[in-house]
Amino acid sequence: MSLTEELDMATAENRVETLKARHDALDDAIQSETTRPLPDDTAIASLKKEKLRLKDEISKLTTRH
Repeated sequence: MSLTEELDMATAENRVETLKARHDALDDAIQSETTRPLPDDTAIASLKKEKLRLKDEISKLTTRH
């Protein structure tokens, strides 16, 4: 494996970790919003959509390596 390939792999791993952290934060935000007395369904839908987008991106990055 070349140095460039190793660096690309490390960069992808860092990206995945960042995305996972954002995914977890969105999970917390969804949980927080759903437990409010009057949850905002539009906000929840938006958060879930973003969470799914991140999950798809994580999946693409992890299956490529």
